[in-house]
Amino acid sequence: MSDDLERYVLSRPPTADRPLQGMTVLVVEDSRFASEAIRLLCLRSGARIRRADSLAAAHRHLAVYRPSIIIVDMGLPDGSGADLIHELSSAQPRVPVLLGISGDMDGEALALEAGADGFLPKPLESLAQFQQSVLAHLPAGEGPTGPRKLPSEVVHPDMLAYQDDLTHIAEVISEAPDGQTLDYIAQFLSGVAMCAHDDSLEAAAVSLANSRAKGRGTGSDVARVAGIVQERLDRRASI
Repeated sequence: MSDDLERYVLSRPPTADRPLQGMTVLVVEDSRFASEAIRLLCLRSGARIRRADSLAAAHRHLAVYRPSIIIVDMGLPDGSGADLIHELSSAQPRVPVLLGISGDMDGEALALEAGADGFLPKPLESLAQFQQSVLAHLPAGEGPTGPRKLPSEVVHPDMLAYQDDLTHIAEVISEAPDGQTLDYIAQFLSGVAMCAHDDSLEAAAVSLANSRAKGRGTGSDVARVAGIVQERLDRRASI
């Protein structure tokens, strides 16, 4: 998008159908599949989206751009999303809307304690839920005015993005991960699998996380996760 066109798009006021029109969303999320869901939700809401897949990438974006809305995943490859939320919540000028997102049941408490305005649970698919969660925290005078009908649309991200996530984690598993990396694998896959409604992979990832938390051996859990991931990749390659 050219600079002139971007300025034009961002200058347009929000409407009932496009309540986030004129706003820019920075999503800090390492999952391509989860990011694609948010991209579709932003597109249908009129917002422009930028993505950072790590804390380091988020800081690079924020050194150049000031988004209207920031959505931060609680588990990132180079640290905790709670740390970024805490940093952003106390920055001046503060971003208008700061939200946490996670598939972990403890994610909401962590996000709010760190200073987030609100929280988005995964899987995030409902356009109405997304829009209401953002609009509820916009400063007074921003957003659409007057009554608006809640959309019934549900987004369905491209499964190629899911394959990209599985390819990424297969590479991580192949590098003989240490304990910290195993925690990341379990967290990443449980969230991604939840978003994709892949129940067996989600269960395997949760089992790995539980084994790590209880100090049990993880060899069988890692093998199970690796086998399911490879099965998904092989199935996709044969289509």
